[in-house]
Amino acid sequence: MKYYLTVLSLVFFMTSSAFSQEKVVKYKVSSGETINQIAQKFKVTPYDIYQLNPDARTGLVPNSVLLIPTKTGEAKKEVSETKTTVASGKEIIHEVQPKETFYSIEHKYGISDEALKAANPFLEKTGVQIGQKLVIPAKGSAPKAAAKPAKEKGAEKYVYHDVQPKETKFGIAKQYNITVDELEKRNPDIVNSLPVGYRLTIKGTAPKTESAPVEMAKAVESKKPAETSKKAVTYMNYQVKPKETFYSLGRVFHLTQDELVALNPSLSEGVKEGMVLKVPTGYVAPAPIVAAQVPDKPADSSVYKPVENTGGGIKIVDKVKSTENENVEVVELTKKKGFNERKKVVLLLPFNLAKVQSDTSGTANRIKNDKFLNMTLDFYAGAMMAIDSAKTLKLPIDVAIYDSQETKTTSNVVGLTPKLQDADAVIGPFYQTNAETTANMLRSYDVPVISPLSKDSANPIDNLYQTIPSNDVIRNSVFDYMRSKNGNIVAVVDKKKESVINYIKQNQKGVAFATLTETGGLDVANLKSLLIPNRMNYVVMETGNTAMVKATIKALLDSQKTCQVQLVILEPNSTLDTDEISFDNLIKLKLMYPSVTRESDEQPVLIYEKQFRLKNKANPTTYATRGFDVTFDTMMRLSQGKTFQETADLMTTQQVDNKFQYYRKGDGGHANKGVYILYYDSDLTLKVAN
Repeated sequence: MKYYLTVLSLVFFMTSSAFSQEKVVKYKVSSGETINQIAQKFKVTPYDIYQLNPDARTGLVPNSVLLIPTKTGEAKKEVSETKTTVASGKEIIHEVQPKETFYSIEHKYGISDEALKAANPFLEKTGVQIGQKLVIPAKGSAPKAAAKPAKEKGAEKYVYHDVQPKETKFGIAKQYNITVDELEKRNPDIVNSLPVGYRLTIKGTAPKTESAPVEMAKAVESKKPAETSKKAVTYMNYQVKPKETFYSLGRVFHLTQDELVALNPSLSEGVKEGMVLKVPTGYVAPAPIVAAQVPDKPADSSVYKPVENTGGGIKIVDKVKSTENENVEVVELTKKKGFNERKKVVLLLPFNLAKVQSDTSGTANRIKNDKFLNMTLDFYAGAMMAIDSAKTLKLPIDVAIYDSQETKTTSNVVGLTPKLQDADAVIGPFYQTNAETTANMLRSYDVPVISPLSKDSANPIDNLYQTIPSNDVIRNSVFDYMRSKNGNIVAVVDKKKESVINYIKQNQKGVAFATLTETGGLDVANLKSLLIPNRMNYVVMETGNTAMVKATIKALLDSQKTCQVQLVILEPNSTLDTDEISFDNLIKLKLMYPSVTRESDEQPVLIYEKQFRLKNKANPTTYATRGFDVTFDTMMRLSQGKTFQETADLMTTQQVDNKFQYYRKGDGGHANKGVYILYYDSDLTLKVAN
């Protein structure tokens, strides 16, 4: 408990320090206020507010408190200065800053969309770009029709529609009971094409603002509630990070390259770091967790709600095939009815408090630059969510957290041994050598040691459990899947991937290798000759050569006219994550690969993500979710009236991202073969292959 309190004290200190540097103010929401109005008041974008207040996306509650990333004094000062400048009746020059949009600029100066574009005609083609110098017209230069309320002349209410993927002009016209000719007449820009995200004028001539989708939804709902249940698309600004490409952006925002360019014409010249893009608000790229986002106490709400259990605490939720092709039942664990025997779980986390406290550069700087510490804090944040969920479920679990003071070769676990001997499970340490040392020390006490993050092959120690599947297990899983579908498996592997060639030849009999040319390129004719009609052809491509990747993809796209073809990779391939490789083509070939994590929209997963954002003001990272999954899975196994070892031999479980299918290795110890086979579907989403 002493170590636990020390850790929480550290986190509390770091939390206070980080918030003091954020320049965040609290704002109480008034009845009827919108995010757009509040953003305008503080001279920030709605996206800035959503970053600190994720739940605000679902609506504002009167008298609730929002965190605003600015200083009230500065905001008020800027408002007064802006009003003075515009009221003078002179045009001014505005240089576009990062994250600024049409909406924020127009509202900053109190002008209409039409007035801004009339003064800067090039905006119709280029959109808003960082560094542009815009002419801001005098306030009175905006079209009068836009400034007059509709009620003064009894004008019709205006309605807008944001074009969504796969929509057509015919479908939109039918939705609003108008003809295609009428739609094109109101929107001459769509005569030749219908760009995704383009805002169509359906009715009226009011100025286009970011609040238009709300007005559209209200107007349409009152007219045709049964036919207009489709939600209007809203957008946010996203700044391109280093090394991001069309491929990575497409994965994050579920948009094709063409759709991204349609929304952002500047992308026609390629993706560049620092660009500010218009993207749908439904998808937010994961943000790293900093100290201010780590909970210093359990959250008030839980990820998993209590479940009334009438059986032994086990519910079968799925059946999967393991790497040996036998059917395996995936179970959902709940507390066993009548089980109240208290269990003890210990977490050994490498906070390295002594190093942090002795760092002369300061705690905040240490957190900013120490990637290992950030990973630890992420894992800790997820583990705390799991502990909170266990409390809500009233699991009879006691948890102790100790600083393992780890480096790759050292730790303080020897000194902690007396505190670990009575544990029912120990999670950690992080480094493989330290996990093995801990397992050896606790072997005689029959305490299971769960290695949460190491990918190394473990030495044979009976009470050691590796939670991350080995590379060979991951590879085997995808070959087993392809064989279970009676697939014809063809390999395209360049000469530099010698280890992959040896693995396939030694472990995967019957796989045909496509011939390479004398220069090391792909013999396309030979590849096509290996494909079999009327049977699924899985082409395993392992190469970092861009030319070979392009040649393989083109050959497979051509072959789709006569064969069923699916592209497969065995591990992440950075060559695919470049602008030279079309993400659309990877979708057409339903790119498939094995993974230790999944993407899911199941209710428990969505609840976890929402609660994490609510508590930590950021999306959970992979390490945070792993912290939750490993900790929660361990606690649930100990609540079944069995030892952890017994549940590991009997039960396959699945948490937010990770699957735990433990098996005994032939030389001793336990490993995990819980692997997902994922593929990109035509709707741009990642799905688990059945």
